[in-house]
Amino acid sequence: MRSSRSSPNAIHETKVADAAAIGQNAIRLARPALASASLMFTDTPGGPNNAKAERAMLDRVQALGLEMIEVYAVAHAVDPLFDALQRAKGEIALILTGSATSDIDDVAPQAVRHAGGQVDRFGMPVDPGNLLFLGTLSTRPVIGLPGCARTPALNGADWVLSRVACEIPVTSADIAGVGLGDLLRKSRPGTAAHRTAFCETMNAAAQR
Repeated sequence: MRSSRSSPNAIHETKVADAAAIGQNAIRLARPALASASLMFTDTPGGPNNAKAERAMLDRVQALGLEMIEVYAVAHAVDPLFDALQRAKGEIALILTGSATSDIDDVAPQAVRHAGGQVDRFGMPVDPGNLLFLGTLSTRPVIGLPGCARTPALNGADWVLSRVACEIPVTSADIAGVGLGDLLRKSRPGTAAHRTAFCETMNAAAQR
């Protein structure tokens, strides 16, 4: 015969309330506040084909409820990318270069500054997604995408794009703070998970 045993355990309601108070606002749900994005590719001789990358980025943007209103493909040089940034009308500007953006003075960051914008953060301590940069052009956020954004696999740019789409401020310190537990190699695509962005604020809570 089998026997079963019940071991009643309880926690006093005041302890539960204390724990709930500590965790309040640690995780919150935010919905996208922006409506559109513009995607800009730069092409290099013998560089990657943009068709699959465009599909991957379109899926990302649509999963967040945004519309990709235009896609530009220009030569991998400052002036052509500057012109594309000037013409772009999306509320978020996304840049995916044909050659990796290796430093803050590379083609894409230079084009942003040449257009009158600024680069607030270069580099993200995650893999994949470390060659990302974030800036602004007037009031519009600009995300320089890492090369891994050419595939649908989760990468650091997904975290940044989700927050930017929700108009949640993303600072250089925020991006630096994701260096703890930074390996995403085994991540798999999951666009449904991006339909609403779950924005973790533990870093901000830790800084208070």
